[in-house]
Amino acid sequence: MNRYHVRRKEKEIADAGEMREILASGRLAAVALCREGEPYIVTMNYGWDAENEALYFHCAHEGMKIDFILENDRVCATVVEDRGYRHGECEHAYRSVVIRGTIGIVEELEEKKHGLKVLLEHQEKEPEPIRKRTLPDDGSYGKLGVLKIDIENMTGKQGL
Repeated sequence: MNRYHVRRKEKEIADAGEMREILASGRLAAVALCREGEPYIVTMNYGWDAENEALYFHCAHEGMKIDFILENDRVCATVVEDRGYRHGECEHAYRSVVIRGTIGIVEELEEKKHGLKVLLEHQEKEPEPIRKRTLPDDGSYGKLGVLKIDIENMTGKQGL
C-alpha cells in the first residue's frame, strides 16, 4: 500500500506517541468501508487498546457494516481532536489521525470480553456499574457484536 506524504510538512504529526495520545483521548472514529466499489462510512464510539494497537467497537450482529466487512476487511478510519474554528483567520485548530488496517468481527468470548472492557474503560468515567448492568454474565456477550480494527499504519496531521 502506498503511503502518501503530508504536502505541508509543518502540519504533519510524525511522532507515533502523539498519534497514540490522540487515539487515547478521542471518543469517535469515522470508519470507511468499501465493497465492490461502493463506499460506506460510519461514525462509532471506540475503545483504544494501546497494548495491541487496536480499536474495538460494539455493534449489532447484522446490518450494513457487517455486510461490508464480510466482503472486504480493509479499512480506513480517522479520529479528529477538534480544537475549534479560528474566526477571522479562516483556519481550524485540530489534530487528527488516519488509520489503515483490517477490521474483523470478534467471535471468541474472551476477546469479546477484552474488547468491551477496553471500550467501556475508554468511554466511561466509571465503567464498572455499566458493565454490571449490561454484561452481567457470559450469555450477555452473545447479544451484541464486537468489531476490532488491527492497525497497520497511522498518519497524523494538525492545524494550530
